[in-house]
Amino acid sequence: MNDTNVSYTVLERLAAELPELTPEAQKAATYVLENPRDVGVSTVREIAEAAKVKPNTLVRMARQVGFEGYDDFREPFRDAIRNGAVSFPDRVRWLQDVRKSGELGTLYADIVQSTISNIEETFSGIDADAMKAAAEMVWAARTVFTMGVGVNNANAQNFTYLASTGMVQFHTIPRPGSTAIDDLAWSDERDVLIAMTCKPYRAEVVAAAKLAKEQGMKVIAISDSPASPIIRAANHGFVVASQTPQVFPSSVATVAVLETLLSFVYSVASDEIVTRVEKFHARRHALGIYVEDPE
Repeated sequence: MNDTNVSYTVLERLAAELPELTPEAQKAATYVLENPRDVGVSTVREIAEAAKVKPNTLVRMARQVGFEGYDDFREPFRDAIRNGAVSFPDRVRWLQDVRKSGELGTLYADIVQSTISNIEETFSGIDADAMKAAAEMVWAARTVFTMGVGVNNANAQNFTYLASTGMVQFHTIPRPGSTAIDDLAWSDERDVLIAMTCKPYRAEVVAAAKLAKEQGMKVIAISDSPASPIIRAANHGFVVASQTPQVFPSSVATVAVLETLLSFVYSVASDEIVTRVEKFHARRHALGIYVEDPE
């Protein structure tokens, strides 16, 4: 059986019923047991061709193990793809299958639902007092390093950009032409690292979080599991839901947590933050950065 997390309940049922199946259905079932990830990303004809059986054989096989039909049998495998339990290439194949079958409306609904669910699940597990404590840690820091790579680099950059409207101690790492390890070389207990990564965890982010702790830095981690290596290394860890039917893990909840954290930082900051923000935006208007409304 392949190394996949698709519904083992279905696979176990199929294996148990294998001796009772017809010879042709056994061929189909054997292919499914050996290639479970293919089930969620391929059409019934593609699976039948690969298993060297007729499509109707797959339908009979599904019914013999207790399903109404092949689509019903395949659904747990497709759920596994939506929940991120298979590889990125397999997700792409599944999305292509959705397009070919004319189910883009279903895909749209799945994405909307997963987005809403990710936000609800994430914030239902975050305590406001923990967010406040993390914000106070950030405000009190000499320097705040925000680290993400891949898609999370953009999230880290956005957080630093927004923070710059009222604060100067924020830096996104790794800096261009540098490494995160070098960027943290002179950091200590006066500094904070905000690190983020989701499965599959990026080695450089995990290494930076570990180094930060060794140097006495405070670590705020954003990841997709309480067992994440950066969550385990953190002073404050926030678990985000990242399930999605799209190709890569969703970063919607990560962005929402970062925006909430920054809002809390502004809330716990000293009164001077208001003057800073006013000065920042007045300067922008004076320099013509914004298109002014006609008088």
